[in-house]
Amino acid sequence: MNIYRKELKSHRKSLFFWCIGVILMVASGMNKYSSLYSSGQSMNDLMADMPKSMQAIMGVGAFDLSKASGYYGMLFLYLVLMSSIHAAMLGATIIAKEERDKTSEFLFVKPVSREKIITAKLLAAFTNIAIFNLVTFASSVVIVGKVSDGEKINGDIAITMLGMFILQLLFMVIGSAVSAFKKRPKTAASLATAILLLTFVLSIVIDLNENLDALKYLTPFKYFEAKHMMVGDGLEVVSVVLSLIITAVLTYGTFAFYKKRDLNG
Repeated sequence: MNIYRKELKSHRKSLFFWCIGVILMVASGMNKYSSLYSSGQSMNDLMADMPKSMQAIMGVGAFDLSKASGYYGMLFLYLVLMSSIHAAMLGATIIAKEERDKTSEFLFVKPVSREKIITAKLLAAFTNIAIFNLVTFASSVVIVGKVSDGEKINGDIAITMLGMFILQLLFMVIGSAVSAFKKRPKTAASLATAILLLTFVLSIVIDLNENLDALKYLTPFKYFEAKHMMVGDGLEVVSVVLSLIITAVLTYGTFAFYKKRDLNG
């Protein structure tokens, strides 16, 4: 528990700024919607005139952008990207930071096993991403609710946040597994982020070419898309099961790799 509390304390400032960032993202995005709605401009017409590549990058999909729910669905892609980057970097740094900061002796003076150390660290990371998710959910409900003009959207926000949380867990353990495996901890966060961005780009490429749809299970960003979750389909069972399996395997890998490696202090 001391290690758990220490990790929470050491990441609280970073978590605070990430939470402020996501609140500002939701606020600025929905403020843009409110401005366009009040001016009478048609976002649907505007987006329809854009090239398909731009529509894919902006995450337009099949949303009705004249509604707050549709605009939030488009914004959700960027909330997912932001939350995933936070989770991947957190998973990597929370495992490697003692070696990175040359303070590994802290790990050895404690009368606890490596398994307990990793467990405490992963629990702290889990707590951080849970707080980030709850802040995103609460700010979305409040901010979107103010511009929704009576449209019921809380259920849509809740289901997207559940999907986002599963992705956060997945990218957190991608970061932790990479960090536990690599001998150079300073590069773990960069590699985890590179993997994330590669899968994000792949998701856009798939959107641009329908013939590549079979590759959708290679990128987690295709598992929980707002355009599917918000139109009544909810969470796809295959995506949930696949995400949980990958998360379990990478969590096991984090423990296995970390137990075998030589820690440099």
